Amino acid sequence: MKKTVVIYNSQTGFTARYARWIAEAAGADCLPLSEAKGRDLSGCDAIIFGGWACAGGISKLKWFKENMGKWAGKKLIVFCVGASPMDSPDVGPALRQNFTPAEWEKVHVFYCPGGLSYEKMPVPSKLMMKVFAKTMQAKKDKTEGEAVMARMIAASYDISDRKYIEPILACLAE
Repeated sequence: MKKTVVIYNSQTGFTARYARWIAEAAGADCLPLSEAKGRDLSGCDAIIFGGWACAGGISKLKWFKENMGKWAGKKLIVFCVGASPMDSPDVGPALRQNFTPAEWEKVHVFYCPGGLSYEKMPVPSKLMMKVFAKTMQAKKDKTEGEAVMARMIAASYDISDRKYIEPILACLAE
């Protein structure tokens, strides 16, 4: 059995929830990034990192990418949790822009829809999202996708589901 660790960075709890689900299903250790930073992960066969989507980027991905070189030969998986539904056409390009072509060859990348929790957001993030929501709602001639997005981000919601970890677990089992 592969020795696996799931490391995550979570702001409002969605990424932490997915990390726990993955770790539980895989029999893996699960650590917040703050605890994982000082650990020796050389004994792991697989390293899974989860971060939340932030303006097209993946939070704290820099830490993971800086360590990829010393994890050669290990299965490397990244999952990103965001507010967009799984079928959003923006997800694929957003994930791809976070990695160089050479990095893309070394890592398996997945998206898991989470949601928004205005109640748990830090004030700056909450303000930014509220301004974005108002801008989207006020926009004239919205596309259907923009109209859906405007409705979704108007309030907190949760679209997370255990079924979205299945591709990650299948990749881990390969």
